[in-house]
Amino acid sequence: MRNYVIKCFLFSIFTLTTFAQQPKKPTASEIYHNLESLNFLGSALYIAAHPDDENTRLISWLANDLKARTAYLSITRGDGGQNLVGPEIRELLGVIRTQELLAARHTDGGEQFFTRAIDFGYSKHSDETLEIWNKKEVLGDVVRAIRKFRPDVIINRFDHRTPGSTHGHHTSSAMLSVEAFDLVNDPAKYPETAKKYGVWQPKRLFFNNYWSFFNDPDRYAEADMSNIVELNTGTYYPSLGLSNGEIASLSRSMHKSQGFGSTGRRGDQKEWLEFLKGDFQKNKTDLFEGIDTSWSRVQGGEAIGAILDPLEDNFNFQDPSAMLPHLLKAYSLVSMLKDPYWKEIKLKQLEQLILDCGGIFLEAVANTNAINPKGEYQLTIEAINRSDYPVSLRSITTPDGREIINELKDLKPNVNFSTVVPMTSQRMGTSAPYWLNEKGSLGMYKAPDELIGLPDTPAAEQVIFNLNFGRTQLAVVRDVVYKYNDPVKGEVYQPFEILPEVTTTIPEKVIIFPGRESREVPVTIVAGRDSINGTVQLNHPEGWKVSPPQQLFELDLKGSSQTVIFNVTPPETQSEGYLKPLVSLGSRFYDKELVTIDYEHIPFQRVLMPSEAKVVRIDIEKKGEQIGYINGAGDAIPESLSYIGYEVTSIDPADISSEKIKDFDAIVVGIRAYNTVPELAFKQDILLDYVKNGGVMLVQYNTNRRLVTDKLAPYALELSRDRVTDENSRVTILEPNHPALTSPNKITQSDFNGWVQERGLYFPNEWDEHFIPLLAMNDASDPETKGSLLVAAYGDGYYVYTGLSFFRELPAGVSGAYRLFANLLSLGN
Repeated sequence: MRNYVIKCFLFSIFTLTTFAQQPKKPTASEIYHNLESLNFLGSALYIAAHPDDENTRLISWLANDLKARTAYLSITRGDGGQNLVGPEIRELLGVIRTQELLAARHTDGGEQFFTRAIDFGYSKHSDETLEIWNKKEVLGDVVRAIRKFRPDVIINRFDHRTPGSTHGHHTSSAMLSVEAFDLVNDPAKYPETAKKYGVWQPKRLFFNNYWSFFNDPDRYAEADMSNIVELNTGTYYPSLGLSNGEIASLSRSMHKSQGFGSTGRRGDQKEWLEFLKGDFQKNKTDLFEGIDTSWSRVQGGEAIGAILDPLEDNFNFQDPSAMLPHLLKAYSLVSMLKDPYWKEIKLKQLEQLILDCGGIFLEAVANTNAINPKGEYQLTIEAINRSDYPVSLRSITTPDGREIINELKDLKPNVNFSTVVPMTSQRMGTSAPYWLNEKGSLGMYKAPDELIGLPDTPAAEQVIFNLNFGRTQLAVVRDVVYKYNDPVKGEVYQPFEILPEVTTTIPEKVIIFPGRESREVPVTIVAGRDSINGTVQLNHPEGWKVSPPQQLFELDLKGSSQTVIFNVTPPETQSEGYLKPLVSLGSRFYDKELVTIDYEHIPFQRVLMPSEAKVVRIDIEKKGEQIGYINGAGDAIPESLSYIGYEVTSIDPADISSEKIKDFDAIVVGIRAYNTVPELAFKQDILLDYVKNGGVMLVQYNTNRRLVTDKLAPYALELSRDRVTDENSRVTILEPNHPALTSPNKITQSDFNGWVQERGLYFPNEWDEHFIPLLAMNDASDPETKGSLLVAAYGDGYYVYTGLSFFRELPAGVSGAYRLFANLLSLGN
């Protein structure tokens, strides 16, 4: 992963993520900021469960005020969350949230790590969490991260003493941290990583107490503060023109898929840390008390500090290159340090400072954004020295030692050197998020040992610029990238990737067969190179029929596509499985889909996934045809309803009027709409009048905080945080003769089989007597809740409120969820 210094936040953080692969070009103020970090030899690790759990105020303060090497260890990649910016869920959402975390760390100055644990959804108890995650493996990943990063201070976001009282992932992250603290110095525990990284013992461990506790004057006055560290993180950084609170809010706002946009704060801000383990400091304002964070920490470091420390006091903001002789002398001394950990870190920081002070720009740009394994491409090399210090380019090589250029080039001041060279990749594999290459378990991803913990997959291709600064030699590694000019954005960077010769996709990921009729299923083949031809077949579940058995295709140009049609016939009885395209190019077979993720706030991503579509033969009937849909926080319900024959029309909340909605057979309100759509506060009376006049209104779950209106329903209804997280928990049908459970489909216990991730969430716990609860359910050891599905007759129509997770079940092709949803839409028809 990139070095901390490279990742320091810039004044350009407002546009950073749009050009995420663009080389950094720091200002003199930023160079000074990095110099301060160079002279601090201490590190801190923050640990929590998910992306967006981290305290960006504290991470920014550690990195930018204390100048500590700071990292966030997120146990998961947030795969089980929801997505406010697009349709991606599960693994693809994890890819998005990974990049959002990296963007956050680019902003606040931290580094980022992960374990292999999967966010499988809300968990009520740490026992369940650690069983699904495989405690031994995920604890080993935490131990690995600590041994590799070697933090002096560890800070937990959550309290390890709260099993069963909050999200099981949260509590588990803290429990793992506390246990790892006592293991990391024992070579007999996880001996493989002890041998690879050595053992380590952090100085102290803290729990980052929530600000809400200590900001309550009454609770604060009564709190035992004897082991509490109180910090003021409201620092203002004149060299950066931002307060710590402003930086933290910019970092927090990178979590856009979760709706965590944040407003910057200025002035004093308090943070409280509860001491848990280790050596508690006497000075409660000094987290690193008793830890030598100067150059004296390492043998031979005093001489280095004697060179570097004065540079801060005498920094030349007009000409940072004046520091180059001193930085180069320090570089030579650091290269002789016996401490391999600090030697590696400080050499990288010094290397970047030397390049920044000299205005050295080095870049390797491919003429295409992707090649096939062992493919060829043209590489444009650019190098320039924008200082008066003599610098020469000795050679350019690949990491495996192949020479690209072997001719000495003096980089004269501000004279650009550029050349184009042909390249052939030696890579046999393809580019993809490394944690998705192999199928894992419900709770854990699989990953090669050498990649475990890394936030992202290393670049497909790299080159090494071998530079001479007088007698000092630097080997500077640069990723090969791709860039192009956009008429609006200008220079745009993208990753350079290695992709298969051909990929396929079935556009509909869930194909519903509500009867015995055959359906045409299109399969699109996309060329990953020029001049490609072969055959494609559609593998199918037993009992299903596909014709023809295979089809020919031929594509002339890379990037071109061809769609072929297969006729798929379901079995007579209810059944489900997967259709999987398989392409044959001679003796080579391909079964991947290439998914593009392209949002402004994160780098352009392409992900290889298994090419498949779920097919479901459902015995289902429905009444009504026209459905109006009010979008909330984002889901795929409209597409799912269209699969079973409904005509779904998106309703703009601002345009809601009695005339425009009167002809719908039912109106569905998307998830969290009453949390995220302000217009509904002014349109609710119109919607309820629609129900009163004979319509059906189905409202999906909302959280009980920040509702845009108190009048959620025609009758009193109170939301809670009740939820049932076990997707296999028993469901009791309370009103078996209610029309919502009998017509047009008879709902039975079997309709609740095969649900995914959860039963539902944020159920109401109080409601007016007009509401009829239809179902009861609970997780093990929890009391029964009856608020998952409530139906009330109102005037001539029906109002339905449900916390059942239809937004997960319908896109996953869960038969019973489709049948129940169709019944709810059919009420009154």
